[in-house]
Amino acid sequence: MTEKFITYEMFGAVGDGMADDMPAIVRAHEEANRLHLPVKAREGATYYISPKKATAYVQTSTDWTGAKIIIDDRQCEDLRAPVFELIPSEEPVALDIAALTRGQTELPNPTGRDLYVVAENKNHADYIRKGLNQDNGHPRTDTFVLFADGRISSPISFDFDEITDLYAIPLEQETIFLTGGEFTTIANQAESRYTYHARNIEIRRSNVDVSGFTHLVTGEIDHGAPYRGFISIVRTANVTVHDCVFTAHFIYWTIGSAKLPVAMGSYDINIGHSANITFARCTQTTDIYDNRYWGLMGSNYCRDLTFEDCVFSRFDAHMGVSNCTLRRCKLGWQCLNAIGNGDFLIEEVDAYGRAFISLRGDYGSTWRGQMTIRNSTWHPQSDNRSIIAGHNGGDHYFGYDCYLPDVVIDGLTVVADDAPGTPLYVFNDYTATQRYFGMEKHMPEEIKYPMIPPKTVCVKNISRPVSLCETPALMPDTEYTVE
Repeated sequence: MTEKFITYEMFGAVGDGMADDMPAIVRAHEEANRLHLPVKAREGATYYISPKKATAYVQTSTDWTGAKIIIDDRQCEDLRAPVFELIPSEEPVALDIAALTRGQTELPNPTGRDLYVVAENKNHADYIRKGLNQDNGHPRTDTFVLFADGRISSPISFDFDEITDLYAIPLEQETIFLTGGEFTTIANQAESRYTYHARNIEIRRSNVDVSGFTHLVTGEIDHGAPYRGFISIVRTANVTVHDCVFTAHFIYWTIGSAKLPVAMGSYDINIGHSANITFARCTQTTDIYDNRYWGLMGSNYCRDLTFEDCVFSRFDAHMGVSNCTLRRCKLGWQCLNAIGNGDFLIEEVDAYGRAFISLRGDYGSTWRGQMTIRNSTWHPQSDNRSIIAGHNGGDHYFGYDCYLPDVVIDGLTVVADDAPGTPLYVFNDYTATQRYFGMEKHMPEEIKYPMIPPKTVCVKNISRPVSLCETPALMPDTEYTVE
């Protein structure tokens, strides 16, 4: 009789929470990939995954419903080896692109296939970071979906005079599903350095639907290395994660590149170099207002992110996002941090933060495009009353010109116990003080790299009077309207 699915028990898994079941899990997925069959865990089983180096490569749907998976990260042999890695079924293809122009919406696509594309120019550095984790930047990068008819999923974000590296891979024809399961990470107890652990589920395949799992963390002590993300979505497109529960990690401290103490970011969600990614109806076990825990998610070089009906301690676009939507979300103590390009829609969001939107000062507080806030609520967590706040003293080159966004606010309630007449601003004085990113307070004598102010700011349906900027002279030509 032909099997309809593969089980871990077929390959010797015990499922008692003590025996190392990882060798059986690896072999089960190898066979499932070969036969193109789904994998199904045994309801009631507890699979123990030891610290030994091993990765199960996944190319078929997997159902962990009713099972528990324990991942032991104490003294793991390879901290960067995923436990489960979803890999593409096809190899990258050749694609000849000599240059790209910001705003470009079409490209020749001789393959006749929808492609996921990463373009790089290693001869130009962007995101030259300032502050306690300062660095020399990273190659200019853009990610996008190139459709078979030559359309680009959304306009290119940067000018590329040349392209030194190009990765293009066909989008998968079939969607695979990861469903259910309770995963528990026994936390590492390594030295508190930037040795990111990534014993996780890593998704490198396009067209994936993830639903219904819970990730828990146990065994954290007073030190440890940070985590890159239990769900890590990397160099891919068209991934949806919904109805899942995550857990934030303790904040640990180390010495940053500026030779000063710095808090280490540790994530349960990581999204990097990816396009068209959606999170829906996801929550976290840890209190979103508890500042002992780092913000839950981080992203780099992403395009077209959507978060709907999520309750997280933070949303963060680290090295930029191009186009993002947050709808009906609740954000906790680290709130909403972003830099990037394109359109950012924030609708029916309940936000607890020092600003409603913090533009990351370590990358120049830049957003080149429009931010739209609709029917949202802000609970200020400091005496700051600037809806959008950042810092750029104009004394550092980040690899690009820095812009402040055009803004549309249509419905914003500010919930604060202020004295009557406490002023409210759309923007803070971004040149004067650094309130958010650990850099020293200063006012540069010479502004070498001035920010480009917004062209238009329109505000209506706001709960209290609002002015454009703490320092109006920074935006003398901005068209500002209040209705």
